[in-house]
Amino acid sequence: MASEFGALSLVPPLVAIALAIITRRALLSLFIGVWSGGIIASGSLGIAQAFQWIVEAIGDDVFHAQIIVFVSLLGAGIALIWRMGGSIAVANYATSRLDSHRKVGIATWLLGMLWFFDDYANTAIVGSSMKDIADEVNMSREKLAYLLDSTAAPVATFGISSWVAFQISMIQTGYEAAGITDVAPSAFLTFLRSIPYNLYCLFALLLVGVVVISRRDFGEMLDAEHRAQTTGKVNRDGANPLQSMKDDLGSVETESPTLLTFLVPLAVLVVIVVVGAIQTGYSPGASALEVAENADFIGALVWGSFGMAATALVLAIGLGILDLAEGMETVLDGFGIMLHAIAILVLAWSIGAVAEALGTGEYVTGIAQGLITPTLLPIVILFTAGFISFSIGTSWGTMAIVTPIAIPVAWEISGGSSEMLAVATGAVFSGAIFGDHCSPISDTTVLSSTFAGADHIDHVRTQIYYALTAAAVATLGYLLYGLTGLSQIVLIPVGLVVLITVVYALSELDSRRKNVSASPFAARERDSPADD
Repeated sequence: MASEFGALSLVPPLVAIALAIITRRALLSLFIGVWSGGIIASGSLGIAQAFQWIVEAIGDDVFHAQIIVFVSLLGAGIALIWRMGGSIAVANYATSRLDSHRKVGIATWLLGMLWFFDDYANTAIVGSSMKDIADEVNMSREKLAYLLDSTAAPVATFGISSWVAFQISMIQTGYEAAGITDVAPSAFLTFLRSIPYNLYCLFALLLVGVVVISRRDFGEMLDAEHRAQTTGKVNRDGANPLQSMKDDLGSVETESPTLLTFLVPLAVLVVIVVVGAIQTGYSPGASALEVAENADFIGALVWGSFGMAATALVLAIGLGILDLAEGMETVLDGFGIMLHAIAILVLAWSIGAVAEALGTGEYVTGIAQGLITPTLLPIVILFTAGFISFSIGTSWGTMAIVTPIAIPVAWEISGGSSEMLAVATGAVFSGAIFGDHCSPISDTTVLSSTFAGADHIDHVRTQIYYALTAAAVATLGYLLYGLTGLSQIVLIPVGLVVLITVVYALSELDSRRKNVSASPFAARERDSPADD
């Protein structure tokens, strides 16, 4: 049945892409993509078929139900930690030790990587915490927005987060679309193996570190930092900075936040997930790889997120910060902040079902086999996903569209290589976030501008130089891997060296062209007694 639809099987994802570009509404576009699949599959109005896919995505798959529960409980835990002031305590601990531009940059980078549960909460919490101290050292608002944006989503792809749950579910959807579930590694194991191949995210995080430690900038960011250093103006004249919007997580309910309210729920989450995974995967004589392969990681994530939320609730009540009614209200608020993510999840699973039913992956694979080699595949995926993400402004929507096609193509053109599945998966995630970082309509890009207090277009214009740099080095990494087969243990350090070289070279060239210092804050901080 799948092969009979031919080129028509491309209509649902193409409709979703086109409408997302036109309307800037990912949810609406994904739904209409599902609906168009229903019309093609049924030969009629297609509403019944479309909603059958949607309902089945919610209720007929235990895996999907577990993901929804995990994401909801994670939102509850995040909200409770915020209301107790846990994130503020972490920020206060860091900011009390900051007295230079470099230290503020490094602290923002590290805090961004520490808060890995959710990119929205990351941007809101780190941005709100660091904005005032960044102003004190004359860090431009454009620079702060870049630090927030280029740590939030990339780090969420690696930690225990709603992103990871979504990514695993997309891999599973791709497996089902390709019909390879019984002969490929588990979706979780493929996700783990994809981490070293998620090159854009890795290099974006490393690039932030290189920039803040070296204090070197190029492109329009150099102009912004020079302005802030020489005039004290953290925003340019005529800028239109976004104002902080109402915090969906609620107000902090204590004037004396403690680190325990952050560290204890986090520790409970990590311990339960690790112990739960080992317990479910262990059998006598099993190797570490076999334990990982057999472990119920999704179940462990659910247990861990429940433990995190329950621990946070007990702490909030036990410390007298919230009463029971306020605590439960916060739990519901936490569920609420994840509703948008859950809606995208459901429609993503649904459009994956469309691709499976119509044989989209099989059709694209048949075309790609004659045009794309395994060497070029990750580069093609990186820029295809990047273009889609730039156009529609959402990483998740891009992953939902691209993954069910990329995985079958990777499986077929590589002759059933599990390693190529990991490479393709990493390239999808890389491209989705690369495009998101360049897109002026991205929600996380808007949030970064908002919580940094930066002009939104100024943020987009200054960040794009760094996003393109990280993407170029990622492309080089994929090309070297395809040509040489070298391990990522070798290629990632090589990429870091290239990043450092590029930053120093471009900053020197640009500073000479503009007749300004390549490191505007370096000379002043060398002469300061507070120099680090």
